[in-house]
Amino acid sequence: MKLRLSTSNVINGGTSIVRRPTSEKSNVELVNGLRSNFAASKEASVPVENGNVAHIAGEQNHTESKDKPYTLWTTLDGNCLNIPSSNQEATGLAEERSDYDITVKLFLLPNASFADWRRHLQDAVAVVLHQLTVVSIDLLIISFPGVSFDADSEEKGGCGSSKIQATESELFDAIVDIWKMVEKLQVDGVALKTGVAEFGCDMLKTFLPRTIHRPMVDQINVRDACVVPQPIMELAKQERIELLTHNDCTNILPQGTLRELLGDGPDGAGILAGSDSELKGLVGDLSPEWVVKYTAVVRDRGVIEHKGYFASADLSQDTPG
Repeated sequence: MKLRLSTSNVINGGTSIVRRPTSEKSNVELVNGLRSNFAASKEASVPVENGNVAHIAGEQNHTESKDKPYTLWTTLDGNCLNIPSSNQEATGLAEERSDYDITVKLFLLPNASFADWRRHLQDAVAVVLHQLTVVSIDLLIISFPGVSFDADSEEKGGCGSSKIQATESELFDAIVDIWKMVEKLQVDGVALKTGVAEFGCDMLKTFLPRTIHRPMVDQINVRDACVVPQPIMELAKQERIELLTHNDCTNILPQGTLRELLGDGPDGAGILAGSDSELKGLVGDLSPEWVVKYTAVVRDRGVIEHKGYFASADLSQDTPG
């Protein structure tokens, strides 16, 4: 079974300028957004008895919301459980599409198989396009597991990407393979610009000759966003690649965090069964696959109208309670 999680729009009250402390990682926003959306969906769900909506007083409904079965506020679409329900209409944009800059960042997670990356990219882009009711995005960035920028090594002239030997690794071959699909999205006009995350000098030098349409952006994480190592700056200028900085976690949704979010604990959603055999819920091996972050910024005003996350996980050997 697939689990599809959504934060909905984390920008409350419409358009807003978001300023987060630089020490706050994006997984904090993701986890809090998921937890908040789960709670709101539980609260809004109404039980159905004998085909009729059961009327529950607001106070009582609030008290009992944590104990509501997950089937009330989630929907099963084929083999995919949408958490919360996917029966809400897509939000769409308030103004013309041309008034927005839409950025999508896909995090491919460590537990996912390389063979599934193409499907994950396709699913993640499709769900964002549907959510915003658009047919294209302005910038698509891919973050790969096992690839991390090391500013200290970069300053010394070393490889600022990952600890693996990129030219010999299975990971590198998988990166090259999925980039072909990214290139097709660009050719088809779905992604107007494309980029990678956490590529240092050596990784870029090895990767660029294997591409037809080069990444236009390299998004790196440095401790001080004002101090970007000189070697990567020079290479990016030479290759006409725009350097951007970010504060995201590469492994944005670890397995333990996801199990805690969906589990039967005090802060859990009650979707996964706990140790109590009488507790209803799903059981199985949980494996996070990908997370996608999307933002829609109104160009002229520089404000974020939409920001949210979707996540996907695989639950094997599950049994409904």
